[in-house]
Order: sequence, then structure tokens, then C-alpha cells
Amino acid sequence: MDGSLVLSNILNPPVLFFFAGMLAALLKSDLEIPQPLPKLFSLYLLLAIGFKGGHELAESGINWQIAITIIAAILMAAIVPVYTFFILRIKLDQYNAAAIASTYGSISAVTFITASSFLEKMHITYGGHMVAALAIMESPAIIVGLILLRVFGAKAESEEQFSWGNVLREAFLNGSVFLLISSLIVGLLTGEQGMERLYPFTNEIFYGVLTFFLLDMGLVAARRIRDLGKTGSFLIAFSIFIPVANGILGVLISKVLGMGEGNGLLFAVLCASASYIAVPAAMRLTVPEANPSLYVSMALALTFPFNIIVGIPLYLQIVNLVGA
Repeated sequence: MDGSLVLSNILNPPVLFFFAGMLAALLKSDLEIPQPLPKLFSLYLLLAIGFKGGHELAESGINWQIAITIIAAILMAAIVPVYTFFILRIKLDQYNAAAIASTYGSISAVTFITASSFLEKMHITYGGHMVAALAIMESPAIIVGLILLRVFGAKAESEEQFSWGNVLREAFLNGSVFLLISSLIVGLLTGEQGMERLYPFTNEIFYGVLTFFLLDMGLVAARRIRDLGKTGSFLIAFSIFIPVANGILGVLISKVLGMGEGNGLLFAVLCASASYIAVPAAMRLTVPEANPSLYVSMALALTFPFNIIVGIPLYLQIVNLVGA
């Protein structure tokens, strides 16, 4: 892998502040982002990236290439939980296997946002429709994970407490998914006029908010690392190798579909990332038997930092090697 790409990604200010947050937590500093603010930062980032994606869609229009990309995104979100579930069943019970499989079938919006900022720094263009792919990949993994749980081992007595209505509501009306899709639609409907009115809000302060958010993520990730000491080498290895395998698969799909360099990287990042917001919220509601310290810690303390430090430049290198 080209070391200059890794260095370029690491020397991105938001990524450096992620390291600063991790270091503060590891050194037991009293640095802390006041609790309401991280939620506000998260909502802002989802709104901004969704709105900008909708604007890009309004500019480019919707064509067959966009439609096939979104179909591929849905298929990946449905397929990844299936094979990861059976890998995880080697060591784990069905509840934890289903929760972790759903986590890795879904996506991390912040990893996507970091990758898009990396592309902008590298002056590589990408399509706004990738935001639509981002929004739509949250829900299928949750549903597939729960189907796997019902088919391959959930106890019959738990059926009485199980409600598909709650599952579908959590999958499709989860706050982050709803805001992302709503922002995409607003950007699509308002087009250039909407972008002009919101430009200072959605563009000029974007990287400042992302920096604060990643600083907080660094603090949280460093604290979660301690939980991973209890999981053993199997889940630690899974947290690194499965995202890489999924990212490579995403690159190959992007090559077949002719997505181009920027879109190919973002598709690979979507396939390689893991959810630490939407899926954990859904799993806590629908699979209370699963241990949150496993799937949250794996996604946030290992997969997330790996992807933003090494994964993003690695996947771009592979995209260039295969000529996507």
C-alpha cells in the first residue's frame, strides 16, 4: 500500500483530533465534550451530508448507473450479515452472532463522511447518489440479522415478545436514517437554490463540526478498547479482517459496475464499515439477549479507527489497482 496515502489521510485535521481524543482518554485526562453536543454534531453531519447528496442528485439526475449502484448497496447490506453470522456462530451464541452480523452488514455514516473529505482533499470527484446508498444500507442488515435469528436458533418462547412492527419501525424510522433520507429529499427538491441558501451552514462549518465529533469519537473509542480485552482474539481478528474482505468485495463490485474512482472508494467504505449508532439502538430493543459491549466495542473501538486510519487509503489503492 502507498504510504503517502495513509500519511495524507492521517494528516487530515479531523483524523488527528480523533487521535487526540484517544490519547486524552488513555492518559486519563479530564477532557470531555458536554453530553448534548455529540448528539447535535451527529445530527448536523447527517443533515449536511444528506442535503449535499440530494443537491448533487438534483444536478446530475437519476439514471441507470445510479439505480444499479443503489441495488448493489441493498444486496451487500443483505448478504454481509448472512455469511458473517455463520462465521460468528463458530464461537458465539445465536443472539450475539446475529447482533454482530447486523452491525457489520450496516454502515458507519461518519466513516463515509471521513472518506468523502479524504476524496475532496485528494481532488477526486464522487456522485451525490452515494449518499442515497448510505441511507438505504442502514435498514436491510437489521432485518436480515433478525430473520437469521428467527430461522437459526431463536427460542420459540421469545416469539411472543417479538414484533415485526417494532423491528420495521426501528429499521426504517430510526432517527439517523430518517434525518439522512429527509435531508436527501430536501436537497433533491430545492436543488441549486437550496444549496445557495444553506451553503455557509452545510459547507463552511462542516469540517469544524466533523473535527469536534471525531474528537469525541476518539474519547469514546479509547474507553471501549478496555471492553475488547474480554472478547479474545477471535472477535478482535474479526473486527479487522472482515471489514477488509468486505471492502475488497465492494471494490470488485464497483469495478464490475464501472463506478469510477471516487464512487468505487465510497462503495468499498460502505461495505467495509460497521454501524455503532443505528444497529446498536435496534439490537438493544429487539435482541436484549445480545451483549452490547461486544458489538459496540468491536465497531467503535477497532473497525472504525482501522477504517479511518488505514482502510480508506487501502481501499483507494485497491480501487486504483483494479482500475475501477
